[in-house]
Amino acid sequence: MKQELIIAGFGGQGVMSMGQLLAYAGMKEGKHVSWLPSYGPEQRGGTANVSVVISDKEVGSPVIDKPTSVIALNNPSFEKFEPMLIEGGDLFTNSNLVDISSKREDIYFLPVPATEIAKNLKMERVAGMVLLGAFITKTKVLSKDSLLEALINVLGEKKKHLIGVNEEAILAGENLIEKKLFLTK
Repeated sequence: MKQELIIAGFGGQGVMSMGQLLAYAGMKEGKHVSWLPSYGPEQRGGTANVSVVISDKEVGSPVIDKPTSVIALNNPSFEKFEPMLIEGGDLFTNSNLVDISSKREDIYFLPVPATEIAKNLKMERVAGMVLLGAFITKTKVLSKDSLLEALINVLGEKKKHLIGVNEEAILAGENLIEKKLFLTK
């Protein structure tokens, strides 16, 4: 199994952290991974993105031309990366921030109300974890346990108190997919 994912959004939305977390979880499972951030001029308010490859086989290049999945956290990211997605690929959006709907009928479109769910958990900053929970459940590229283990290692002792709410957010994303509480094409 090979998953080539692009996560994109504005600075401060946790794009890079989400990518690092997935790469770390992949390593925990003994998979081959790459993590390639893209900052460039995006630091000035444009779209920042990260490419993550998770594979059972060696990764030849961290550059992704045709992603198997995209997580778009804002409209500019949706507009930039939705056309690149392969046929049969998964397009996850934070539907509270992305007000565009995909017209493509050859992909799975999964608008997740991540910000709303995070607000209900009383911590808006875990919206990305909701999307990661949905992503790993839909694609089955990683286990929830390895993602949670990676989260514990990434947050460390100083932020250990945030593990619970992050776990709740991941579970909420997982539940959306399992209960099919989303639109697909």
